[in-house]
Amino acid sequence: MGFPGASADRSAADYAVVGAPLDATTTFEPGARFGPRRVRHYAGGFEDYDPHTGQHFTDCAVHDHGDVGPTDDVDSYLTFLAGTVGDLDVAGIRPLLLGGEHTVSVAACRALEFDVFVCLDAHLDLREAYRGNSLSHATVTRHALEEADEAVVLGARSGSEAEWDRADAEDVTAVPPADVPDWDPDLDGRRAYLSVDVDAADPGFAPGTGTKEPFGLDPATIRDAVRAVAPHAVGFDVVEVNDRDDGQAATLAAKLLREFVFANAAGDE
Repeated sequence: MGFPGASADRSAADYAVVGAPLDATTTFEPGARFGPRRVRHYAGGFEDYDPHTGQHFTDCAVHDHGDVGPTDDVDSYLTFLAGTVGDLDVAGIRPLLLGGEHTVSVAACRALEFDVFVCLDAHLDLREAYRGNSLSHATVTRHALEEADEAVVLGARSGSEAEWDRADAEDVTAVPPADVPDWDPDLDGRRAYLSVDVDAADPGFAPGTGTKEPFGLDPATIRDAVRAVAPHAVGFDVVEVNDRDDGQAATLAAKLLREFVFANAAGDE
């Protein structure tokens, strides 16, 4: 099943949905491998029309590339996924990744040219390694900083002491949940990559994720942040949706992908 409304041929596409069902380094509750399937399924209940921008999703030239199936070797998988994202970028198509665990963002960051990594996430993900693995979902922001000048983590409320120390550096901005509604992206003239870990949301809104963290963001605040960053973004992902709820996390993820497309397309007009 393709993402509902993503009916454009690749040759005519401005955006491409790419499923990335990697579930190799999840450290608490697994199931992120089912994320792309669930997000596509729960997107089926939405209206085509967006009253906020006056656009129809089916007019936004979105193509569904299908899933890039994972391998046993995370490094090799990320290399292959980066190649897929890079091919889309060369063709002038913005990638829209559906995770899968957050590690898939590393592939997009390696493939694209951008200045600021903006991530909605409960966790800082600034570890050099986690449980001996340097390609873990807990190291994503650290890897993004190898490609970008700056990282902004919106909704951050969890991390090791060393991660919070690293977040004090000039190239990292950690915005706590209470401050996100007033956050100004200040991205004029700079390109962003936007990543949404669904655990940025309070688990009361999106319980279907692997590492729940209370006292998080409400969906409207996440939506507003996505709308603010999208016009400056060269790519997008929404990750860490699993199958351990009744569709709340997948529904939110699907809606946020559409919000990104609508806001990005409106910003390009």
